[in-house]
Amino acid sequence: MADSEVALLKEKIRLEYEAMKQGLSGLASGTAQHAFIDARMHRVDEYHEQLEQIVGEEEATQTVVDIYTRIIG
Repeated sequence: MADSEVALLKEKIRLEYEAMKQGLSGLASGTAQHAFIDARMHRVDEYHEQLEQIVGEEEATQTVVDIYTRIIG
């Protein structure tokens, strides 16, 4: 079960970063854009905390960094 939870959290993190990337290049600007990205970052933080409970802090952090780097660059 832990493997499927990890896969689900990774997918949720990927989707949040994809949304952030689109938000950065979208039509919204200023406060609206900041609020949009901030909300996604908070979700990533929540998913990161959940991932830590399963795989530990170091692996969870590395996973989030890897996904961020792959999506955002």
